[in-house]
Formats: sequence, structure tokens, C-alpha cells
Amino acid sequence: MLGYQFKFMNMDGNRDGTNSVSDADVLKDFKVTPTQMSMEMHMAMLMYAPSDDLTLMAMLPYKRLGMDHITRTGVRFRTVSDGIGDLELSGLYTFFRREFDQHRLVLNAGLSVPTGSIEEKDFLANPAKGKLKLPYPMQLGSGTVDLRPGITYLGQLENWAWTVEASGTIRLGRNNNSYSLGDRLHLSAGGNWRATDWLSPFIRFDSDIWGNIDGADPDLDPTLVPTADPGRRGGARVDVLFGINLYVDEGLLNGHRLAIQGGLPVYQNLDGPQLETDWQFSIGWQWIFQG
Repeated sequence: MLGYQFKFMNMDGNRDGTNSVSDADVLKDFKVTPTQMSMEMHMAMLMYAPSDDLTLMAMLPYKRLGMDHITRTGVRFRTVSDGIGDLELSGLYTFFRREFDQHRLVLNAGLSVPTGSIEEKDFLANPAKGKLKLPYPMQLGSGTVDLRPGITYLGQLENWAWTVEASGTIRLGRNNNSYSLGDRLHLSAGGNWRATDWLSPFIRFDSDIWGNIDGADPDLDPTLVPTADPGRRGGARVDVLFGINLYVDEGLLNGHRLAIQGGLPVYQNLDGPQLETDWQFSIGWQWIFQG
């Protein structure tokens, strides 16, 4: 399978715990506050199945990040970073099947390789100082080798299918800048209905819990802006996502699939002040073929 996915996420305004906080409140403790952030990601995917039970996968993202700020003196500025993110390699193994594949359990053993930069710089409020190191959310990678274990249950009937998934990200040591991003737990549950041979709408609930940063980049001042404080990066969020899957099973486009989804958070609890997520959108294409 060859695949491509475009994802866009928008973050607007700050949150501390479950409460929104104003820019003025953040500026009481910091000289600068972020006000908005956008994340664009282009993901290239390659999958190969040497058997019915084993699938090997490689994914490489290209990211473009932008963040708007305001200072205590009212100066507004924007920082941008873009480039290759971390390469992810994984294997999916179906270790349990029952009743003509109506119930399956799949193990996911993944590894994230630190191909993304953690040295991104840009001009801040005072361009005369030149380009300075950007805070943690504006870096393109983790800088560490990360384990990505997971397990997925898949069930299906004639026109219905559902999944339940649990996965994690475990950081192995600290990177060259003396820190490691927080470990992450991802839980997901969803279902889809096959309305026609080519159309299947779906709904999914995603839950993420992530920790604060261990260590600190010596080039960042945690008193300047909250995004540079390693103790203000953890949190939890629950998203609800709606979308459609489109299939083509014949003709020149046989094996092509298109997935479109969008969603927004229904719960956020952040170790803030920290930018809160407003909404997200993605569109993905897959071409499944036999070599």
C-alpha cells in the first residue's frame, strides 16, 4: 500500500487545567505569550504485507508549524518552522482471529527514529538579536528514539465495523539538548457503517494523555514564554471525529481509497498556561495493490 495524508490542526487561546485564561493573565507571569498556533503535516506512507498476519509499515512526515505571540509591550510577532519530522517504522501482527475474521486482535510494535530537527530557530520579538532557538512545540522531532507499542481489537458484521485501540509512546533517554518529551498514552474507539459498496461514514473518539518534559534545553529561558517551560507541556484531551471512507473496487482506480475526517475536542486539561486545541481536519489517500 502507498499512502498520503494531509492533516491540519488549529490551536487558539490558552488554557490552564480545564479553564481558559486570557493573554493578560499569562503576561502577568511571562514577558511573552503565544496566542495561536497552526500545524500542517504531510505524511508519506508505505506498507507491505509478507503474509496475511504480518504487515510492515514506514511513515515519514513533513511538518510546517506557525505560532503567533504578543509581548507585554503589545508587540506581535510570528515564528515558523518547517521540515522533515521523525521517521516511524512499525510492524502489525494479527495474533488472534475468530469466526471468519469477525473478531481480530492486532499487536503493533513500532519505533520512532529521530530524523526531525530539534535545532529550529527564527526571529523573535526583537529581530536585531538574530534568530534564536524556538521553544519545544515548534521543534520538528523529539530528538530521541521512541518505542511505539500498541494493541488493536477489530470487529465486524455484514455492514458494521468497530475498533478499540490502545497505544503508547515511550521515550528512550534524553536527546542531545538534555531533555526528553513526555511519554504518551493514546486510547481510541470508533465504528463505521458500510452504507454502499463505495461509501462508509464513521465516528471515532480519541483520548490522549501526555507527560511534561524531562530535563530542559539550556538554550531556552523558561521564564520568557510558557512554551519554553518544560513543566508546562503535559495534559490530556478527548476528541470526537466524524468522517467518511470512499472505496473504488473496479476499473482504473481499483484499490484506491480516500478518507476525510474532521473533529474537535470535547475535553481538555492542560498543565498550562498552554495553547488549547480548537479543531482538526485530515484527508488521506491509499492505493492497495499486489506486487
